[in-house]
Amino acid sequence: MSDRVRVLVVDDDPMVRGALTMMLDGAEGIAIVGEAADGDEVPALVDAHAPHVVLMDLRMPRVDGIVATRRLRARPRPPEVIVLTTFDSDENVLRALRAGAGGFLLKDTPPPRIVEAILRVAAGDPILSPGITRRLMDRVTADSGALDRARAALGALSPREHEVAIEVARGSSNAEIATALGMTVASVKAHMTHVFTKLALDNRTQVALLVHDADLV
Repeated sequence: MSDRVRVLVVDDDPMVRGALTMMLDGAEGIAIVGEAADGDEVPALVDAHAPHVVLMDLRMPRVDGIVATRRLRARPRPPEVIVLTTFDSDENVLRALRAGAGGFLLKDTPPPRIVEAILRVAAGDPILSPGITRRLMDRVTADSGALDRARAALGALSPREHEVAIEVARGSSNAEIATALGMTVASVKAHMTHVFTKLALDNRTQVALLVHDADLV
């Protein structure tokens, strides 16, 4: 199991949990290590099973997916989170991503794409359901206040860090950024650490959102 991505499934519907577990546990490179019926069960299961990725439902009766994600991402060395839901309103997407989710998928997403999303998010690459990115870009560029705030925040970055942040917003992997900017992957990772620190952000998805807020891609 050491070479597989460890996944925790969180959903209040036992049929959905069972279907996801049955579908994903047989997928190459993935191992389901636990299930939770509500967000309040997540911390103990993360401590017990050390998942790399948590598939998080959005609406649950006691602690919803947004709150559970925010609490999880505030922990030391947290797992990545993919919100998997039937509710795709712009507000839900933004709240989930700003809480620290590395991905947002709808429950009708084809199984191969869910598998791909898990593997990509575990590797540090954010992923959204098709169509959501364009809607978010349209929304944030219509908000001049968000644009000004985002550009002011990005002004704290060095020119090289700024270039790396823009490549992240374009969906580039570390290897692709290294090729595009003529640096090593190790240098890209170092720049990303500086970007996260200077912007007080947790993951690449949040960086991408900020760059989109600034209307730079």
